Parts: sequence; C-alpha cells; structure tokens
Amino acid sequence: MIRIEELHKSFGPKRVLRGVNLHVQKGETLVIIGGSGCGKSILLKHIIGIMRPEQGRVVIDGVDITRLNQHDLYERRKKFGMLFQGAALFDSLTVAENVAFALREHTTLGDARIREIVCEKLSLVGLHGAEDLKPAQLSGGMRKRVGLARAIAFEPRILLYDEPTTGLDPIMADVINELIVKLDRTLGVTSVAVTHDMKSAYKIAEKIAMLHDGRIIEVNTPDGLRNSPNPIVQQFIQGKAEGPIGRVGTSNSAP
Repeated sequence: MIRIEELHKSFGPKRVLRGVNLHVQKGETLVIIGGSGCGKSILLKHIIGIMRPEQGRVVIDGVDITRLNQHDLYERRKKFGMLFQGAALFDSLTVAENVAFALREHTTLGDARIREIVCEKLSLVGLHGAEDLKPAQLSGGMRKRVGLARAIAFEPRILLYDEPTTGLDPIMADVINELIVKLDRTLGVTSVAVTHDMKSAYKIAEKIAMLHDGRIIEVNTPDGLRNSPNPIVQQFIQGKAEGPIGRVGTSNSAP
C-alpha cells in the first residue's frame, strides 16, 4: 500500500531525512518511533503529500505521489484520514460541524445524510450525543476522539496518526490506543502512526520502525523490537539517558 524509497529532506543546512526506505502492507498498522525532532512528523507529511522530498519516492497504492500535480495530489489525499497531534479542530464550529467539514467541502451529500454519517462516526469513537458541543467544552481526550471521527468520516483507506497520545494522562492515552486498535479492525484500513510513547507503540502496532539519524534503522514486530540486539534501539525503548544515541547525536549533529 505504501512504499517509501530513498527519501531525502533538508531544511537549510539541516538534513532531516537521509535516505528513508519503508514499506507498509495493505491493512497493516505500522508505528514509527524515534526521538523528539528526529523527523517522524516530517516523514508523515511526505506520506500524505503535504511536503515534497528533494530526492526519493513515496508510492501510494502504485502511484508515485511525489510526481503528481497539485490537482491529482489533492484527489489522492481523499484516500487519507489524519489525526493531528493537537486534533486541529475548528474552535468556532460544533463537534458535528468539525466532523462534517470534509463531507461538506468535497461531496454533494444532503444535510440528512451528512448528519447520519456524523452520528455514526461519533458513535464509533464513543461520543454519541456530543454533536452540539464546542471544542472549548471538551477534554483533551474528547478532542482527540472528535479528531478521529473527522479522520474517518470520508471512509479513508489509509489512516495517519501524529503523536496520538501526546498530552493525555495514562488512562485517557490507553482509551485512545484501544480506539485506534478498534477502528483499524472495524474499518480494515492501513494505518501509520508516529510516536515516542512506547506503551502506545506496543499496543497498536503490528510492525514498529525506528527512525534515527535520518534513516530507518530497524523494522520489527513489537516482540522482536523488545529483543533487538541493536544498542540504539535498546537505549530508546528502555528510555536510558546513557548510551549510543547520546554519542551518535553528538558526533552527527552537523548536517
């Protein structure tokens, strides 16, 4: 479903992605882990086509989206749903209006059908009855769930999650993790999440890829990753201050 080949991206002298290669199978849930600022969200933005690489390809369902013109890329994005890190809700709109936003912008569906879809998606994320609330009236976990309902409203084939549990307490983070697993099973979508929360990664992933120093250094199952012989992987997943990441980060800090 998703093939990333030799992807490079820089910002001025800083090289963020240095030849990323990654494959995601249809129906698979893959989690990308790595330290803060390592380029996880930048990689996600390349998958959805918000950013274009300096070199390399992003092939979605057989189509290289890095070569598409703006109109064709816009059409291709309709296959995606994305949960942004802060949910990215429109504060002036109600919950129902937020979830319905893409449906009103990109379809000719009538009000009754849109309302039906909105209620269905809100029920899927456990927010039936919250249609008329404003984002300011919601907790952080509820905002995330509204963001999820909006992400699935257009029946996407691919779901992207940018730090889905950031800013949530452990219990609400687990609620979101359970919801992601439920949606993946219910909808049969291909999912890619980026996070540095290992508890979340272990819970939702079928495969985990670690991004370090601009490259994917390992792709493994959750159990396989726990037993990885790679010292960089072990330092990260165990959350140790001392280890090769510190030394590598120091020596490779220059572009």
